[in-house]
Amino acid sequence: MSEPTPLQRRLGTGDAVAIGLGAMIGAGVFSAFAPAAAAAGAGLLVGLAVAAVVAYCNATSSAQLAAQYPTSGGTYVYGRERLGPWWGFVAGWGFVIGKTASCAAMALTFAAYAVPEPWRRRPVAVAAVLALTAVNYRGITRTARLARIIVALVLVALAVAVTASWAGPGAQPADPFGPVGGGAYGVLQAAGLLFFAFAGYARIATLGEEVREPRRTIPRAIVGALGFVVLLYAVVGVTLLACLGPDRVASSSAPLLDAVRAGGWAWAAPVVVAGAAVASLGALLALVTGVGRTALAMARQGDLPRPLAAVHPRFAVPHRAELAVAAVVCLLVATVDLRGVIGFSSFGVLVYYLVANLSAFTQRDEHRRYPRFLQVIGAVGCVALTLTLPPGAVGVGAAVLAVGVLARATRRAVP
Repeated sequence: MSEPTPLQRRLGTGDAVAIGLGAMIGAGVFSAFAPAAAAAGAGLLVGLAVAAVVAYCNATSSAQLAAQYPTSGGTYVYGRERLGPWWGFVAGWGFVIGKTASCAAMALTFAAYAVPEPWRRRPVAVAAVLALTAVNYRGITRTARLARIIVALVLVALAVAVTASWAGPGAQPADPFGPVGGGAYGVLQAAGLLFFAFAGYARIATLGEEVREPRRTIPRAIVGALGFVVLLYAVVGVTLLACLGPDRVASSSAPLLDAVRAGGWAWAAPVVVAGAAVASLGALLALVTGVGRTALAMARQGDLPRPLAAVHPRFAVPHRAELAVAAVVCLLVATVDLRGVIGFSSFGVLVYYLVANLSAFTQRDEHRRYPRFLQVIGAVGCVALTLTLPPGAVGVGAAVLAVGVLARATRRAVP
């Protein structure tokens, strides 16, 4: 069998960081704090800290593995190489299925912010998916360029939101203290909700075949992007608690927007709404990119249909995989409202990072950049956060993984 066509190394550290930031500074920063506050109350920042620790451990595992295996596919490849084909499949299948659902959710979120009429939202969401897929199709450098623009616009919107919340003419400090929601369990549940806002650094690892000097670039990009986002989320979390208080944050469907409105600067609210819409596009762009690269890696090994392994001869992108992902996402967007029922996506991401931590734990000293205890903390953290998910989400996630495993076993059993 001929060697698969490789992707081209066109991205530098700044490009990789921009794509990672676009994935992490998504719509979650505008909405994830509300359910987290409902779970943890005044313990919101403790939950944020727990999420940051688990995310850091997972990020160091991904960075260490990516330096040894600089190819597309992320933990799908790492699991195969370090633990065996079945481990890699479970990680890759969980990522592809979960993040495809997340793509649909981000497209619908964008449409909800961008257009007021509900009947127009699905067509607008489909148009957003097609437009970003077209950008990806034209090459990874165009994706990185658009990611930079999106990140810059979202950071401006967040800066306006934080400033207006503190300095607006109607700004009044709230009491940030109070009962810690559901106690330790509530804090862990908040951490689980906030963790997925950080999980975009996985997109950097899936680009291992398209960055220059990957053994140096990927670890720097992953850790640097995560560090910046942790700081940003801490600023936003402190602002919300100080300006609204835990109860108002928990009851809000758009806490940053409510904080801006409470500050009294009327002109700032549309900026925040526009920032949320753009952030959703940034997350969608990064998700489509990451899912396409993981699908490419799985197709190369026969775990997805092999035609998806094709690489465009001119644009050097996995064009068939990206088109297939876009088609599935458009179908979901047009038929199902996934915003409230994609808990299995969270389950899949935690399984993905559990495999990453276990894989990194097995690496030899010559490939080790971080101590093994970080991988132990990361693995335990993934399991603990999984246990805080709603039972229905865990059940759906386990069922989806089981279907994939059964299908793979059936294919392997056929001579």
